Amino acid sequence: MGSIVTVLVILAIIGIVGIAILVGWLISAYNKLVSLKARFENAFAQINVQLTRRYDLIPNIVKIAKSYMEHESKTLQNVIEARNGAVASLKDAAQSPGDPDSIENLNVAEKKFSESFQGLRIQLEAYPDLKANTVMMQLSEELTSTENRVAFARQGFNDAATAYNIQRKSFPTALVANAFGHTRDAALLVFDNEKDIQAAPKIDL
Repeated sequence: MGSIVTVLVILAIIGIVGIAILVGWLISAYNKLVSLKARFENAFAQINVQLTRRYDLIPNIVKIAKSYMEHESKTLQNVIEARNGAVASLKDAAQSPGDPDSIENLNVAEKKFSESFQGLRIQLEAYPDLKANTVMMQLSEELTSTENRVAFARQGFNDAATAYNIQRKSFPTALVANAFGHTRDAALLVFDNEKDIQAAPKIDL
């Protein structure tokens, strides 16, 4: 009888230890996912700051260009409209960083903005006095600096989002990720037109 009790006690201890280990792992897995999600959300906040700064420069550039480019109103209007669309998409993405739909909309809006700004760059080549304008040159330098910060912040966000995605899909975390509310990968900021975007301000405005 005594041996049976001993066996039962041992089994109970093993069970308790096993449950404690399981609970500990679940807590660790949950905290890891929360931490990685917070990291890429914080990284997106930096993108928000830099893109907002860039968007805020555009109306100033257009305002100065307008006084020289009287016959290019359509080009200037396209830039402002694309800029406004990008601002709206950024605000939506900032509400839910990593959300596939909002990030895709931001990627599309950024591509449209880049294309419209490229059109302005081409037109500027016909206005040497505008490119030599002191204020325009200062805005160009500030825009270049901002573009570099955007690229750096985007890389930081994508690295953080990738780390979260890997953790979410790694075994054994993948077994419980959905139950913890982590049901989708964080979308990356592709900016497949990034080379064009970064090149834009480097040409004398």
